[in-house]
Amino acid sequence: MRLETVTALLSAVPGIYSQYCADAAAATVTEWAAAPSDSLFPSAYDTRSSNSLTSFCCNALADVSLAVVYPGEAPYEASVNSYWSEAARLTPQCIAQPHNVAEVARAVTALVNANKTRQCQFAVRSGGHTTWAGAANIEDGVTIDLSMMNSTTYHAKNNTAAVLPGARWKSVYSTLDAFGVAVAGGRASTVGVAGLVLGGGNSFYAARKGMVCDNVVQFEVVTGRGEVIYANNKTNSDLFQALKGGSNNFGIVTRLDLATFEGGNLWGGVVTYPNSTTPQQLQAMVNFNGKIKEDPYGSAIGIWQYSTSTNATIIINAYEYTKPVEKPAAFDEFYAIPGNTSDSMRITNMTDITIELEQAAGYRDTFITLTFQNDVRVLQKAIDLHNILVGKLISASGNWTMQNMFQPILTVFAKHSVENGGNVLGLDRFSEDLVLFQTYLAWNGAKQDDFFQSTGNWLINELQAYAQSIGKANPYIYLDYAYKTQKPLESYGKDNVKKIRAAAKKYDPEGVFQTMVPGGFKISNVRDK
Repeated sequence: MRLETVTALLSAVPGIYSQYCADAAAATVTEWAAAPSDSLFPSAYDTRSSNSLTSFCCNALADVSLAVVYPGEAPYEASVNSYWSEAARLTPQCIAQPHNVAEVARAVTALVNANKTRQCQFAVRSGGHTTWAGAANIEDGVTIDLSMMNSTTYHAKNNTAAVLPGARWKSVYSTLDAFGVAVAGGRASTVGVAGLVLGGGNSFYAARKGMVCDNVVQFEVVTGRGEVIYANNKTNSDLFQALKGGSNNFGIVTRLDLATFEGGNLWGGVVTYPNSTTPQQLQAMVNFNGKIKEDPYGSAIGIWQYSTSTNATIIINAYEYTKPVEKPAAFDEFYAIPGNTSDSMRITNMTDITIELEQAAGYRDTFITLTFQNDVRVLQKAIDLHNILVGKLISASGNWTMQNMFQPILTVFAKHSVENGGNVLGLDRFSEDLVLFQTYLAWNGAKQDDFFQSTGNWLINELQAYAQSIGKANPYIYLDYAYKTQKPLESYGKDNVKKIRAAAKKYDPEGVFQTMVPGGFKISNVRDK
């Protein structure tokens, strides 16, 4: 099948690659409650809204000469409507759109000072790709929208790319492709940079370079006191490590210096198969995962998708090889499976690949995630549950899509992390190769939210119970795919929880990012066991 035909197929349904690099970022939120009584941070204010509050908090920003937009104004509406999932779109009292780090610092300082008189909570938005409301937006408060800070600057002298937090991965790659260099980053074009990194981030380069966060050389951060600080391997090294997976518990990241390496073209695309090939696909996936260490240039992601546009489950495999080599031996077992229905594989660049792997907007969406050991029985159970769930969802109205996705999380990923200053994900605790699993659902109509969310939760709970029953479960929860009721920070292990808690207390002693910024998986809500 020709590439343009494949692309048309993928764009016809929502979220083909569900969130390869979901923007979790500044970004994900639990059901918010006051901090535990033994917390290091002050208790949160009672949430109230009033017209006077609206003018008070927004005027505090306008008073320090910041660009502020309000409901009914075109820039405000454009910002709200640019959140990828319709379920994530809220209406803040106003939106601040800083253009540089100095303006971010002024915004934080103004809101913190105003908060001493009246509550002025705020949210921070990078790419706005998280699926649910409150993750990177707020209703009774102010949103700091970083989308105007979106440049990528290549520095050949020290092999880094200075990327601002509102950049999307398409713009990062298109800039760097021109120089023949690459970074380990996201896999869908409109995902925001900062969100992906702060949640860990997976990439096509993970077996060679580790998680995306492991490729940050330095962070620029605005603290709750409005100070601009830097975190790297030598300066504020505890913060440097905590930011790599610790989400928005410390401050606002305003620049990420990413390590670059020789780029150029790669071999990549998607191959689709009928559902009847499931047994061969699952075994090929398990075998591929077990051999990546032998050829770390390879990446394979398997997606089982049911959509009302096709009324059938199809298998969509994304193959990438980060060298310009066609059909390398690493993919022989996949290509030995007969009957594929399309094949867009070609030699191309990262910009092109991320455009192909982009998801359709215009739906209400959810991601839910789980991790387990690389065992074909668990993968098969996931597909059995997928088939059951199709029957449960058939009564839903309108167009909808379900995807269940597998991708590897290997021990070699953690090895690269240690070499680059470490992170707080806790993957170095595990001696076995893992599979990162995601259930993704997309639908229309807010009245169906509870129905779709509950069915997705059911699948994850059933799969987790099965993995535990055969001794193949794993506690890790990937923050960038986590739903708001999941607990990724706890899944990092008690030692990393201590590191995150200590860094939050040290760099945000007033607890601004625990109480004034309710969005995010908050370390103050994690109880010591």
